Amino acid sequence: MRIEDEIKQPIFRDEHQKGHINLVYTAGWLQLRQATAFKPYGLTLPQFNILRILRGQHPLPATVALLIDRMLDKTSNASRIVDRLEEKQLVTRTVCPANRRAVDIRITATGLDLLSRIEQDGVIDVSGLRRLSTAEVQQLNALLDKIRTEE
Repeated sequence: MRIEDEIKQPIFRDEHQKGHINLVYTAGWLQLRQATAFKPYGLTLPQFNILRILRGQHPLPATVALLIDRMLDKTSNASRIVDRLEEKQLVTRTVCPANRRAVDIRITATGLDLLSRIEQDGVIDVSGLRRLSTAEVQQLNALLDKIRTEE
């Protein structure tokens, strides 16, 4: 559906404003869909993101600083998210033997199993992107990268 119809706004100041609003609206739309999909697994989107980062590091540990650096949502509180994941026994935290001020965070077997189940269940819905050709998705990725390029 067109952004004009979604937000009931037929006129925009210009195409740049329309593009910005469309991008923000679509990002929120995607986040809502993902949040709903992860709910039956007892996860939030930031928790899922941290589990995926830890799986990528596995079997090596990660630090909170590494998690913050790699997280998709930079406004999330990584320490609190790790607390929640530890309560669910999806991650472990141990004091780093080389640096007692640092904490090593690792994904558990339970966390790895949960990620596998989520992926097997097809929870990550990319069906909207499947409506685009490979060339269109490549163009979209290039355009999004260009938007974030610092001058």
